[in-house]
Amino acid sequence: MSDSTVTEPEGREEPAGPRAVTGEGGRGVLNRLRRPRRPRLWFEILLITVSYWVYSLIRNAVPEQRAAALRNADWIWRAEQELGIAVERSVNHAFNAATWLIIGMNYYYATLHFVVTLGVLVWLYRWHPGRYAAARTVLFATTGVALVGYYLFPLAPPRLMRGGRFVDTVMVHHTWGSMASGDLKHMSNQYAAMPSMHIGWSLWCGLTVCALASVPWARVLGLLYPATTLLVIVSTANHFWLDAVGGALCLAFGCAVARLWYGALPHVLPRPAPGPEARPAQATPSP
Repeated sequence: MSDSTVTEPEGREEPAGPRAVTGEGGRGVLNRLRRPRRPRLWFEILLITVSYWVYSLIRNAVPEQRAAALRNADWIWRAEQELGIAVERSVNHAFNAATWLIIGMNYYYATLHFVVTLGVLVWLYRWHPGRYAAARTVLFATTGVALVGYYLFPLAPPRLMRGGRFVDTVMVHHTWGSMASGDLKHMSNQYAAMPSMHIGWSLWCGLTVCALASVPWARVLGLLYPATTLLVIVSTANHFWLDAVGGALCLAFGCAVARLWYGALPHVLPRPAPGPEARPAQATPSP
């Protein structure tokens, strides 16, 4: 015979040998990568640790273009004055007058940015494993695009403006509250203020909790968290209002990336992670 044949169980005969290569295999691999799956704890810890290390390394490696950063700060301040929203200095001075409150804001700015974000990631991992990967993708894409902003638009925070008459609340009250003040200022790029990742991350946390929490008080806290963070970053003179807009736009980009990759936003995906695909049952040999 010129071609050997293999008899199928249904009695059909097909040529033996390799089948024609189509695009289905490639699409199958892509679909497997995009399919939500149960996250692996060791991999997630390693991924988050390495990713944050790389983020900090790149962020702090961006050239500290002081002259350009100060010019951009002056431009932002003038733009806000023309828009009628340049009230950061009034807010900064008003909250600085309440010593106990501004000290609490300093510690809020330095700690909750990391603590709450990690807490939401742990909560997603534990209670929403099917949505975890997509939500983490939103956060990573948001942070990644922020690095582009730091490089293209160096910006001095209000507390470093020339003649801005803003109060650096960490320096004045001698609190440990910012990597960009005091003895720690040389460990962080002080001119990476646009966009504000305090807003990008807090919005991610707040909207995630609001969309997925099952109890009303948790959803309310989710909405209050980014609103409080906005007040804190302005009161401590670490950011302009428009820096917060930049952070929100970065989050929108992160959501778009997750939507394109997974075909849906995280809250639309199933809560439980799908288990391993069932193996096809083997046919019982007939006697």
